[in-house]
Amino acid sequence: MVLSASPRKGGNSELLCDQFMLGAKEAGNQTEKIFLRDKNINYCIACDICKNNGGVCDQDDEMAEVLDKMIAADVIVMATPVYFYTMNAQMKTLIDRTYSRYTEISNKDFYFIVTAAVTRKQALERTIEGFRGFTSVLNGPKEKGIIYGTGAWNIGDIKGSSAMIEAYEMGKTV
Repeated sequence: MVLSASPRKGGNSELLCDQFMLGAKEAGNQTEKIFLRDKNINYCIACDICKNNGGVCDQDDEMAEVLDKMIAADVIVMATPVYFYTMNAQMKTLIDRTYSRYTEISNKDFYFIVTAAVTRKQALERTIEGFRGFTSVLNGPKEKGIIYGTGAWNIGDIKGSSAMIEAYEMGKTV
C-alpha cells in the first residue's frame, strides 16, 4: 500500500510512488496507491471517543477505510513532499488519525519517500525522524528503505534523477 501525500497531481513524490509501484508489480506484488488529497480525512480532535468505542472514531470521514487498508497491508509506503523541513499536513493528519487503532498496525514493512527542493539529504532527516516517531509506537515495524528525492521544486523536476531509478529498484525488492 502506497500512501501518497502529494497535493499536486503528478507531483514529484507521486512520481516516485509510481516508480516504486512499477518495480513492486514487476516483482509480482499487488499494489494500491491512496492519494490523500482525494480523501476526506479530518484532523484528530483528541476527543478520545475512539478509546471508549472499540477503536471507532466519531468522525464521519474516509479515514476508517484508509486505516482498514493500512491494517490489512503487508507493506506500507509513506510518501510526502517536504515543506519547511518536515512532512506535509496531509501526511501528518493521516498519522494523527491512526490513533484510534494504531496498535493494530502490526508487523509491517515500511518504506519512506521524501521529496524537496533542497539538494542535501541531511536536510530531510527531520521528516524521516517524524516517520520513525510514528512507527516507533507500532508493534513490530521494519524500516526497509528510504528514497530521497532532492532538488525537486517544480512538478516533474524528479524525472531523470537517480531517485527515480532507486524507487523502481527498491520496489522490486518488496
